[in-house]
Amino acid sequence: MPLTRAQKATGPEAGETVPPAVDLVLGASACCLACVFTNPLEVVKTRLQLQGELQARGTYPRPYRGFMASVAAVARADGLWGLQKGLAAGLLYQGLMNSVRFYCYSLACQAGLTQQPGGIVVAGAVAGALGAFVGSPAYLIKTQLQAQTVAEMAVGHQHNHQTLLGALETIWRQQGLVGLWQGVGGAVPRVMVGSAAQLATFASAKAWVQEQQGQLYGGLTNCMVKIWQQEGPLALYKGLGPAYLRLGPHTILSMLFWDELRKLAGRAQHQGT
Repeated sequence: MPLTRAQKATGPEAGETVPPAVDLVLGASACCLACVFTNPLEVVKTRLQLQGELQARGTYPRPYRGFMASVAAVARADGLWGLQKGLAAGLLYQGLMNSVRFYCYSLACQAGLTQQPGGIVVAGAVAGALGAFVGSPAYLIKTQLQAQTVAEMAVGHQHNHQTLLGALETIWRQQGLVGLWQGVGGAVPRVMVGSAAQLATFASAKAWVQEQQGQLYGGLTNCMVKIWQQEGPLALYKGLGPAYLRLGPHTILSMLFWDELRKLAGRAQHQGT
């Protein structure tokens, strides 16, 4: 049976196969790099989600109104660095969750499971579930830290943590080990769906680009120039919407960094043999 594009992109012929242990480091590093750029969007998202928690619409103040106004509100209340609140916890979460996720996915690729019909989706979902479970405590603390602000701009419960380690100690002391996994029941299915979609879409899109390269465009710059000339500058932003303000950039950066790091690791491994 001929392989699909997505299956081709995950096999040895893709040219970037690296050991699962290396993928553990590369996947975590790639997603941590992406987190630095997208954490401000996560801060704003957290504030907007907590605003008016369990209160009837119209019965509570709304210090955060829309994306851009919320960015400005966070910066006024907490300073520009306030947009990077919870960054340490966010990096820990990305490192834990994605090291497990990419390690398990790489194992599935190595075992040939992703070559089976639907294998990429299943492998991505299972890997995402395991990663979400391992990273859940860090995600909990990240959310609590990102919600903290001055009283007049506060939304949701304020835990008043001072540091990441302080938050870990407080939760452990007050709620025990189980308390660190609050919300894991919601995190696991969310990451399962996201991971399956991310990895399957990335593999399919990458394979398609590899097949089409040289037919339509002669590289990234040529592609951008052609689109600009033929369709105008706004065409470069086709499909951009509010739903991708956080997830879109993080996914793109994570997958890009991961893929490039795998290439570098593959070349280094090849040169060393």
